[in-house]
Amino acid sequence: MQSNFAAARALLENAQALLDGDDDKSGKLREALDLLIEAVLTAEHSQPAVASNIVRFPGKRAAAR
Repeated sequence: MQSNFAAARALLENAQALLDGDDDKSGKLREALDLLIEAVLTAEHSQPAVASNIVRFPGKRAAAR
């Protein structure tokens, strides 16, 4: 089973947005979440491409050239 990095990133970004206080702890947590978001983004874009499954439907065929 493959991880859903896009969903994980969205949840982390939402958590980061909820920490909108201007206190020191909120700022440090936002910075920590930013590092996690970058790591998830890197993992998301380094996944191998998933092969598509193309299904041919019966019907007219394209004319041969």
